[in-house]
Amino acid sequence: MRLAKAAQWVVSAPPREALARRLGQLFTGLILYGVSDALLVLGGLGLDPWDVLHQGLARRTGIPIGTWSIIVGAAVLLMWVPLRQRPGVGTACNVVVIGTVIDLVLAVVPAPVSLPLRWAALLSGVLLNGVATACYLGAGLGPGPRDGLMTGIAGRGHSLRVVRTCIELTVLATGWLLGGTVGAGTVLYAVGIGPLVHLLLPRLTIRTTAPPAPDDRPFAGVVPRRRV
Repeated sequence: MRLAKAAQWVVSAPPREALARRLGQLFTGLILYGVSDALLVLGGLGLDPWDVLHQGLARRTGIPIGTWSIIVGAAVLLMWVPLRQRPGVGTACNVVVIGTVIDLVLAVVPAPVSLPLRWAALLSGVLLNGVATACYLGAGLGPGPRDGLMTGIAGRGHSLRVVRTCIELTVLATGWLLGGTVGAGTVLYAVGIGPLVHLLLPRLTIRTTAPPAPDDRPFAGVVPRRRV
């Protein structure tokens, strides 16, 4: 029985040979997510709810929007404690990497002036955000702090759809009151991101084939020597 339990633990643990691939996909997804958020900001046609909040705080304080993304992410992560949510390495990286990339991109890429280019930035941002979300979630190294907050509250017996809607509407309204940009991009993001992630996540989820469980019978699999 002990051998069987040990075998089950080994099978459930991520294989070492898949760790490099998981980390590579995680960081690829987080970097792309930061780039996609920056594209939405550059487009200036509306942001996703959390970035509306980050931008509103940035406009009120002068602190860059990516830095506010890190601050808010860390604060949300602290809210996991009473919910007994367990962060993964991907959760911690999510807090730091996305906000850092947003600030870097906005520091070097000028905002487009013409309306066609702004729409191109918006559409590219939404599409890239869908790919990035599926990419970092598919790595299986931990959800983002905001995702974990939603699932943690829903785990207390509430509808995940209702919890997500309430949180994002609250965040959106707060960000709008602070001066964040709400517009066509906000609606497009809300309508498009779900189907995009639903389509891409199965294709980007890293699955490992579990080896067959060893037989825990004594001397199982040992071929007896032939008597001469």
